[in-house]
Amino acid sequence: QVQLVESGGGSVQAGGSLRLSCAASRDFGNYCMGWFRQVLGKEREGVAIIDSDGSTTYADSVQGRFTISKDNAKNTLSLRMNSLKPDDTGVYYCAAESWAYGTSSFAGCRFGYWGQGTQVTVSS
Repeated sequence: QVQLVESGGGSVQAGGSLRLSCAASRDFGNYCMGWFRQVLGKEREGVAIIDSDGSTTYADSVQGRFTISKDNAKNTLSLRMNSLKPDDTGVYYCAAESWAYGTSSFAGCRFGYWGQGTQVTVSS
């Protein structure tokens, strides 16, 4: 059974920084991994992905402020978030690619494995 466990969420003032981490129970080195976020009442949206070759794609709203990275040796995924804005508030989910079980797509990847989510709250 695949498990993705996020950590690092919290509350911060606008302009601050947070770092999210995701620990995977298996190697996803040959697959896309990514971060999504969801605000109550809205659809889950893609934030950033990192492909198997290390290439990255970001949502326009976070480009230049967020950095996604992964450590294949440790099966971990990270999201560094700088210059946070109140609009960044939401539940952030770690995701791993699965075309068989995919439920959401972003930047050409289909994601089917999800973490439980971690809350990020940015106050003005």
